[in-house]
Amino acid sequence: MNRLILSLALFLNLAVPAVARELPDFPDLVEEHGPAVVNISTTSARATQPGAPGVPGPDDDPSDFFRRPPPGQAPRDNQGQSLGSGFIISADGFILTNAHVVEAGDEVTVRLNDKREFSAKVIGSDKRTDVALIKIDASALPVVKIGDATKLRVGEWVLAIGSPFGFENTVTAGIVSAKGRSLPQENFVPFIQTDVAINPGNSGGPLFNERGEVVGINSQIYSRTGGSMGLSFAIPIDVAMDVANQLKATGKVTRGRIGVVIQEVTKELAESFGLAKAQGALVNSVEKGGPADKAGIETSDVILQFNDKPVTSSADLPRLVAATRPGSKATIQVWRKGAAREIPITVGELSDERKVAEKPRKHGSKGGEAATRLGMSFVELTAEQRKEFDVGHGVLVDEVQPQSNAARAGIRRGDILLAINNNDVNSVEQLNRMIGQFEKSRSVALLIRRGDSNLYVPLRLGAN
Repeated sequence: MNRLILSLALFLNLAVPAVARELPDFPDLVEEHGPAVVNISTTSARATQPGAPGVPGPDDDPSDFFRRPPPGQAPRDNQGQSLGSGFIISADGFILTNAHVVEAGDEVTVRLNDKREFSAKVIGSDKRTDVALIKIDASALPVVKIGDATKLRVGEWVLAIGSPFGFENTVTAGIVSAKGRSLPQENFVPFIQTDVAINPGNSGGPLFNERGEVVGINSQIYSRTGGSMGLSFAIPIDVAMDVANQLKATGKVTRGRIGVVIQEVTKELAESFGLAKAQGALVNSVEKGGPADKAGIETSDVILQFNDKPVTSSADLPRLVAATRPGSKATIQVWRKGAAREIPITVGELSDERKVAEKPRKHGSKGGEAATRLGMSFVELTAEQRKEFDVGHGVLVDEVQPQSNAARAGIRRGDILLAINNNDVNSVEQLNRMIGQFEKSRSVALLIRRGDSNLYVPLRLGAN
């Protein structure tokens, strides 16, 4: 019995100091760096209405992007107000925050930790990364230390300071849950995911590592209730500082583009294109006359590297391309017809142009080998349809059999089948011959045009 007590005591004596050494010294961190965190409020002559950006409506997505006021807070008559956070990056008054914190404000007010208030000028904002740079007329201000987000490790302690629901200088802590997260409609930011308690008002505030260095800007949360659920996302500080430097120099941000539409390479698509594993970005359409088209990149190419940097998933490519200066030369490694090749390219400049999709019309109907093994029937495209949908080849999906592999893959009546694997489809007759050459149960990649968008769909063939 005595031995058991002694062993337990020895265990406790050894374990307690070990645990204590692992915990970060948050009080000293907050005391030293908290004064550089600011509260930001904006006022606008535009009243906010339910259903407008910033106020939850009945059909809102559960993603809460900090654009909502606290529950129960009503908009003021003829005046809206937004509360957010920010942090000072230079002693002469430059401050980083989120673009959505200041985008709707006619007047921006910054309150410092010592209760002083300043009117701020918006130097520039970038909606694509949700980063804004503002400036107050002050000097000798406390500043944060900028860290290196690339050195963050999953499981590492991090701390946030901000003004959730207007409660200034609120401190919350947690760990890094994941790195390089891709979020819907957010193509240019490899988000840091944490379980730090973040709520509306924390937006734009700093995320610190254990050494008191800013590694991110708290930007978004995922919530079904409007409050913290342990899923918060921060913009890596290297991304934010690159944007801030461009905004400071020119008032705008320029990004590279190559003119391709891409999708993720699934296991089935990798098998269809002869890749050893699912990796890269699959090109499902190339903009005519764009940089990729001029360089010789083709539909069905799988982009594996951009300027010697690996493209592990499709989300990597937009970030790598966007970070490249427009007009500069780059090298792209693609996988084409069972072999890798290097293609030089001149990077273009990204614009905000968007196309509106249209639906194709049906014309006649035929069956055959394709109908049997693909689970759908096809018809020829008329000359008018080819011109209307800007395609030089392809056949129209006329019917999709219920419960077929095609139906389960999401193919619809009215879609246009442009290619199978690397081979263009020019007619229903040629399609039937092509399908008849594939062995039983093989996976193939169908290039489908829907409106103005292309998408590769993996499909396992039925028996002959």
